[in-house]
Amino acid sequence: MGTRAANGHPVIIVAFPPEIDATSAGRAYDKLSWALASGASVVVADLTATRFCDSAGIRCMVMAHNRAVAIGAQLRLAVSPGGPVAQAVELMGVGQLLAVYATANDATAG
Repeated sequence: MGTRAANGHPVIIVAFPPEIDATSAGRAYDKLSWALASGASVVVADLTATRFCDSAGIRCMVMAHNRAVAIGAQLRLAVSPGGPVAQAVELMGVGQLLAVYATANDATAG
C-alpha cells in the first residue's frame, strides 16, 4: 500500500478471495467501502486470484464504483485476462463502467 496517487492520497489494494458469490459479496463490498472511507483516492479491487465471481459480486463492484464516484475517488479492477472473472466482467459490460487492468500493479499505476 505504499503507492500514492497524483494528489498524494494513498492507493489501497483490496485483495479478494478465490470465490465471490451471494454469501461473500457483502463482505467484499464492506472491504471496498472501508478502503474508500479511509481517504484513498484510488482503490484497486484485486481479483487476480479470484476464480469465480457471480452477479452478486459484480453488483458489489458496481455499487462500490458508484460510491467512489460520489466521493471523488476511483475504483479500479485488477482481473487476470482470459480467466472466468474476466469473462464475467466482459459479459456483464463492467469494463465499460470501471477501469479494468491485468494486474494490481498496472491498476495502481493507472
